[in-house]
Amino acid sequence: MANSYFTFKQFTINQNRCAMKVGTDGCLLGAWADISNSNNILDIGCGSGLIAIMSAQRCPQANITGIEIDTEAAAQAIENSKASPWNDRIKIIKKDFLEFESHETFDTILSNPPYFINSLKCPDEKRSKARHADTLTSYTLLLQSYKLLSAKGKLSIVIPYDQLTTWQEQAEEIGYKVTRLTRVHTRSDSAPKRALIEFCKSNDSKTILEDFVLEESPGTFTTQAIELLKPFYLKL
Repeated sequence: MANSYFTFKQFTINQNRCAMKVGTDGCLLGAWADISNSNNILDIGCGSGLIAIMSAQRCPQANITGIEIDTEAAAQAIENSKASPWNDRIKIIKKDFLEFESHETFDTILSNPPYFINSLKCPDEKRSKARHADTLTSYTLLLQSYKLLSAKGKLSIVIPYDQLTTWQEQAEEIGYKVTRLTRVHTRSDSAPKRALIEFCKSNDSKTILEDFVLEESPGTFTTQAIELLKPFYLKL
């Protein structure tokens, strides 16, 4: 059973009311995404508020909005953000992203989206909703995000590597260009497990292609992983 809380260097994530617990995917995205020039950041499906709070730590000039459809998770995200040192810059909204409207655009949109498409659903309804893409499909997330992005805005996501082609094809159809793609390997001799992708509205930028190796051996981070995660993880 996962712990009811996860303590980082500068904040704590309580997660007993959240279907999806703190995991490597969210931590990698929160640390990897380029948010350096952002004034307005949107976290889609913010869950416990992890990525929104990481963004507030990394980007002191930004205001962050988190959208979460689940009532309990949204309430816990509000509690976690209020308890963080950056509570004045984080706003959590309990809402379906498909119904979300904004009068302002966002410089950065982040999402660790539901991705177990066509897989057997688990009996926990909340966890199933958080993990399955039945209501918020990849195409819908890409299209809605495109409408909310500023002209030079970026959408950054983490997905299973075997879904990369689908997301890229759909993104290109909508008008995105992949400007950064990092293939995440558990160890150097393993095939990519996840993809960290940065999409921008069509431009002439070349795609930055990188490989990221998480572990040297089970339980031992690589220098690459330590460098990325040390602003957050207590033991790094």
